[in-house]
Amino acid sequence: MSENVSKEMAKLACHALSEKKAEDIQIIDISGISVIADYFVIASAANANQLQAMMDAVEEELYKEGYKCAQTEGNQRSSWVLMDYKDIIVHLFSKEDRLFYDLERIWQDGKFISPEEL
Repeated sequence: MSENVSKEMAKLACHALSEKKAEDIQIIDISGISVIADYFVIASAANANQLQAMMDAVEEELYKEGYKCAQTEGNQRSSWVLMDYKDIIVHLFSKEDRLFYDLERIWQDGKFISPEEL
């Protein structure tokens, strides 16, 4: 898909996450360093209920615009959820798991974008 479609998907995901009070939303443009996706959207949840609400909100917001999740890893009992939309990958974490996995460090060669820049 085009860069504009990927950017729009990332923007929709960020909006959905903001609506559910997600913490520390980060977008990493990985299009120049990986073929797996154009963007990672990363956010933290305060608890399992918020994590589930964030997951549901992203899925609903993107589905309304015609984007279907190709695969989801994790569920209500997980402290980390990955939602693969092909062009973007949404990572939702508990605060502890986010620190542990530290995707921002692993993908530091990507271009970090604030949600306002999309």
